[in-house]
Amino acid sequence: MVKPIGIQLYSLRDLASNDFPAVLKKVADIGYKYVEPAGFWNLRPTEFMKMISDLGLGIVSSHSPWARSPKSLGEAMEIASIIGLDSIVCGYGPDDFKDMDAIKKTADNTNAMMAVLKRNGFTLYQHNHDFEFQRLDGKLKYEIYKKLTPGLKYQIDCFWSTNLGTEDAVEMLKIFAADTISLHMKDGVCKQNVGGKEMVNGLLDRKVDLMPLGTGTLPIKDLVANAPASAKAIIVELDYCNIDMLTAVEQSYRYMTQNGLAVGNK
Repeated sequence: MVKPIGIQLYSLRDLASNDFPAVLKKVADIGYKYVEPAGFWNLRPTEFMKMISDLGLGIVSSHSPWARSPKSLGEAMEIASIIGLDSIVCGYGPDDFKDMDAIKKTADNTNAMMAVLKRNGFTLYQHNHDFEFQRLDGKLKYEIYKKLTPGLKYQIDCFWSTNLGTEDAVEMLKIFAADTISLHMKDGVCKQNVGGKEMVNGLLDRKVDLMPLGTGTLPIKDLVANAPASAKAIIVELDYCNIDMLTAVEQSYRYMTQNGLAVGNK
């Protein structure tokens, strides 16, 4: 079954900071079916929901709210309820997966958050970057973590799951498929042997060139073919890009829909 296509609005953050309603309209005009917010840019969540509904857009996941601690989930649950979601995302930084002690501590925090959310009718899922897919004594860090956090769901960022080209994206997806609720898709050319810590556009320079979907090396067609039934959507996310972002977002939509890899509203 072909999955619906969404857009992580973080991709368009520079434009959103100037005119968020115009960004939402443009996304709808392109044909995206879903949006995944990362901030509401001074709109009330209720106002945001009315705006996307009027544009024919939907929402199946959000990076606002973001779960961080079992002691501060009240607001996250309230916002999730307002925007009609029963799932909340979490995610961590490199230091939270740097060694076994850090992984265990991170797992404890996640399990504590899951317990609070479950009591209140919410599911917790996690969004990955590349460092979770590094290896520790030959074992995949994220797989170690998975065994310590039973019940956790995943939003797999397929490009970062390659750990900068050292892992096979399809094989990584298979490990987490049974617990995957959505896929993030970006494309580019990974460069191994990352050593620098230079910051570029506020992000750690991982020496990776990101590109519109279909123009890099990610095996997108194979990933789509192996997407689990539990994945509600394929969500385009470009942290940055080698071309104009709005052009890249539109080009990525065309690539996915015209090749039968996802379905949109147009």
